[in-house]
Amino acid sequence: MAEQKSPPSEMIRVPVPLIGIVRQLSKLHRQGHTIALLQALEELVATFDSNIDIDLAGSKQVLQLQEKLEELESHLADRDKSVETKLEAMSKKLELIERAILSTRYNSQPKQRRQSYPYQQTQVELQPRTNESLAPRLGVTPQSLIAEREKLSSKEFLSYTRNRDPMSVGWEWNPSDGLYHPRR
Repeated sequence: MAEQKSPPSEMIRVPVPLIGIVRQLSKLHRQGHTIALLQALEELVATFDSNIDIDLAGSKQVLQLQEKLEELESHLADRDKSVETKLEAMSKKLELIERAILSTRYNSQPKQRRQSYPYQQTQVELQPRTNESLAPRLGVTPQSLIAEREKLSSKEFLSYTRNRDPMSVGWEWNPSDGLYHPRR
């Protein structure tokens, strides 16, 4: 049967008043009295544990910890109330915004226009124009207007001028008189 070896010793820090006792315990351990030594230590610790009645409730540190915990609890409760109040305010504001959006949707539907004048307004009849007078109306130069007219078909040029004209009027080139004529 193989002998059981004890584990190697570990270094531990010991309070100064106990150094002598620990040395004696170590000496007993090295002499082989380990089991008896451990039993005696267990009995000694058990007597200390059963005789000591620690009153933590009256300790200054425990009282300070209790105060800190109470402060923390009240702070967290106040913060929760503050967050709750802010959330309520935000939800009320969102509700107002939603109402405003909905009301603008209903109010922005097209309504019939009323004429501000009781009489019928007459349409202004557009006169034929030259390159120089039509180009500013379309927002182009006379040279670019001529280039577009020569590049595009008559249908495409009519669409081009209608898209550029402020009143969406299409203009058609008449080579016989050299003028652009309006086409509605």
